[in-house]
Amino acid sequence: MRNNKYYPWVVVGLLWVVALLNYMDRQMLSTMKSAMSVDIKELESGEMFGVLMAAFMWIYGLASPFAGLIADRINRKWLIVASLFVWSTVTLLMGYTHDFSTLYALRMVMGFSEAMYIPAALALIADFHSGRSRSLAIGVHMTGLYVGQALGGFGALLSEQLSWQNTFFYFGLFGTLYAFVLIFLLHEVPGREGRQGSSARAQSSLGGMFASFGRIFSSLPFWGMLLFFTATSLPGWATKNWLPTLFEQNLGIEMTLAGPISTATIALSCFIGVFVGGSISDRWAQVNVKGRVYTSAIGLGMMIPALLLLGFGHSYVTVVGGGFLFGFGLGFFDTNNMPILCQFFPSRYRSTAYGLMNMSGVIAGGYITQALGKSQDTNNLGSDFATMAVAIAIVVIIQLLLLRPQTDNMTD
Repeated sequence: MRNNKYYPWVVVGLLWVVALLNYMDRQMLSTMKSAMSVDIKELESGEMFGVLMAAFMWIYGLASPFAGLIADRINRKWLIVASLFVWSTVTLLMGYTHDFSTLYALRMVMGFSEAMYIPAALALIADFHSGRSRSLAIGVHMTGLYVGQALGGFGALLSEQLSWQNTFFYFGLFGTLYAFVLIFLLHEVPGREGRQGSSARAQSSLGGMFASFGRIFSSLPFWGMLLFFTATSLPGWATKNWLPTLFEQNLGIEMTLAGPISTATIALSCFIGVFVGGSISDRWAQVNVKGRVYTSAIGLGMMIPALLLLGFGHSYVTVVGGGFLFGFGLGFFDTNNMPILCQFFPSRYRSTAYGLMNMSGVIAGGYITQALGKSQDTNNLGSDFATMAVAIAIVVIIQLLLLRPQTDNMTD
């Protein structure tokens, strides 16, 4: 099966489901706050809820470089399977939780296990797809994240119908079962272990790991990517964790409606954005090596007015319109991060490089998630959302000036 010419797209399809679960399992908590606070009183505080959401991200971020190092050195199939099984088991166990400290600990374990997935999955897809389909393949996979985020938005509704405990239990059970499906259907790139050989074993040593970090950190373009990935993570994580609350406040609607509307808006627009942005990027890169950089910058540019509309809007047209524009631009951005990394680093460094970017982005996300918890308590959530447009405007300029790739696929 792995030698079938269509198998690279089978890999995308298999991992699409994992990506969906990756975001849905973490996102459900953001819209079940009200239901869970009946049993766990600490969640009544916006600040404490921000602390809980940030706990996931601190661990996720700190584990990401470690995840990248592992993915560059072992069979990525088994790393993905183990990651899915562990975070799904954690999701299942959250259904049996009745105190804040246990919930906090489980979110930390979920953060570590989910961190193992993204660097391995994106590098695996990038290796299976050539430059002509790389951005589109990455983009299709990313739509799984968006759909998972959207489904997570129905957490409040599901908790009313099933109870929040059963909601966690059923989705966790599905994930653990799907991990066994991947054991039989997901495969590593043919010959990867053989090609790496003794080189991979040498890289697995402590010295090899430091050498990998040295190669990555000595690259000026990497610092540029690290900067704009981190800055974009501020509004990116803010929308994941606080957009339902922002919709609830700015539109004056209940969370059972605000959750689905907000997450579905972002998911639909990102879904469209990755297909449009991925197709443009793949074609543009064939005639201009900076095509992927330009496509990513266009996406970032869309986020600037979007954040202003989200922050200051109080009608469905402005708020939902701002959410749609933000998601559309985010799709352009998300579908090109790994393909741009491929222009500056060979395969053996890509998971590690992406893991470092993920760490920086998620730590920034943890900061903004916790800070916006305080903003909600002081009724400044909307204005603080709009302020993030300034950071995006700055990094667009830096991105265009600093990233100057010489090839679409670095091989050595």
